[in-house]
Amino acid sequence: MKKNLTKLRVRYAETDQMGVVYYGNYAQYLEQGRTEWLRELGFSYKWMEENNVLLPVTNLNINYKLPARYDDVISITTSLKNIPTFKIEFYYEIHNQLGELLISAETTLVFINATSNKLMKAPNYLLEKLT
Repeated sequence: MKKNLTKLRVRYAETDQMGVVYYGNYAQYLEQGRTEWLRELGFSYKWMEENNVLLPVTNLNINYKLPARYDDVISITTSLKNIPTFKIEFYYEIHNQLGELLISAETTLVFINATSNKLMKAPNYLLEKLT
């Protein structure tokens, strides 16, 4: 399935007193990977929202292996797990600059019609890019 690689440098504000990334910040790294995955297909969250599609996260699962530290360059690999239906599922791995696996994670998001606030099928423009 479609993959994207996003690189980020860990900022001081993302770490705790011990210089390691605060565990809650990994969700933001995953979001950055997801948005870049979409952007690589030619869409942005903003564009999708302007076109009446919302993508709330309904499930997040993170397996922590090793900590990221201040000033590390991390690589976020974002992979689509399967072709979207009413939901879209991603698998992630984050590695440090030494290639060590820091976390593996999964998220599930659903497609919501912004006008009706109801569940909807994945938009055709997205599905066309994936097939």
